Amino acid sequence: MEDIKTVCVVGVGVIGASWTALFLYKGFKVKVYDPYPIDEEFFKKRIYANLSDLLALDQQEPNGYNLHDLLLNLELHNNLKDAVADVDFIQENAPERLELKQKLYQEITSYCPEKTLIASSSSGLKVTDFQKDATYPERIFLGHPFNPPHLLPLVEIVGGNLTDPQLLKRASAFYQRLGKHPIILNKEVKGHVANRLQAALWREAFSLVKDGVCSAEDVDIAITSGPGLRWALFGPYINMELANQKGFKEAIHHLGPPMTEWWNDMQAFQHSEETTELLEAQTNELLMQYQDVDLYQKRDKGLVDILKLRQQLELD
Repeated sequence: MEDIKTVCVVGVGVIGASWTALFLYKGFKVKVYDPYPIDEEFFKKRIYANLSDLLALDQQEPNGYNLHDLLLNLELHNNLKDAVADVDFIQENAPERLELKQKLYQEITSYCPEKTLIASSSSGLKVTDFQKDATYPERIFLGHPFNPPHLLPLVEIVGGNLTDPQLLKRASAFYQRLGKHPIILNKEVKGHVANRLQAALWREAFSLVKDGVCSAEDVDIAITSGPGLRWALFGPYINMELANQKGFKEAIHHLGPPMTEWWNDMQAFQHSEETTELLEAQTNELLMQYQDVDLYQKRDKGLVDILKLRQQLELD
């Protein structure tokens, strides 16, 4: 993947801007495209903030690394054909609408070179469903990040039915070159891995509040003051190993029966406008504590510090 020099980011919302900053920081020429007019001043301000996060994570002195110079490698386009005409790699971040995605891939693949690799940031759609009518569909795959992509290392990789299987290993090598921790899925599934795990937690978090067991604030405290702290260091399998001094099997023998009862007691959460209004009211009440706080900035600073800690503990 050393031959990748120029990258195009298609769709420059929150995810696209985050990817753009990372590609620039890693020394690539980056062309960006969005179907809506790009507010250049606002977009570059967001990119600069993301670049500053990366600088802080690397613990470099600002005077020794000119972030403004990196923006010289950035090109903004309002025409898709011009944006993808001569690029080596495309990171697509379009909305999660299948018809839109299908049409977009037909256009992208008709304009970009045959050798161009195309990754989708899609959080739930299957590659198979939007690659079938594209030109040279074997070079299309999923490269799903976790938000914000410029900081969180996870990238989920999987191909569609028409994807060249060898491409997935090459994609993994490229993302590793960016400092990512890619995982290659054995098969497609809606929502991939991390979002399905997250959705399972959200389902119960929403149900507990809807059923009046606790407040939204209680749920957040239960995670951030409990398992969330452990999950920042180790995942569910290692944490289960550590739950019993005799290891994983003994922990399952001990916790399995009560957990099975809990699973059987959990109800499928059904979305409705009524429950959404209830949950939003609870969330707004929680947000009252953060009226003067830039939550995005606070989150990203915290992520930088957590990532530094993982480096110090040699977990990354």
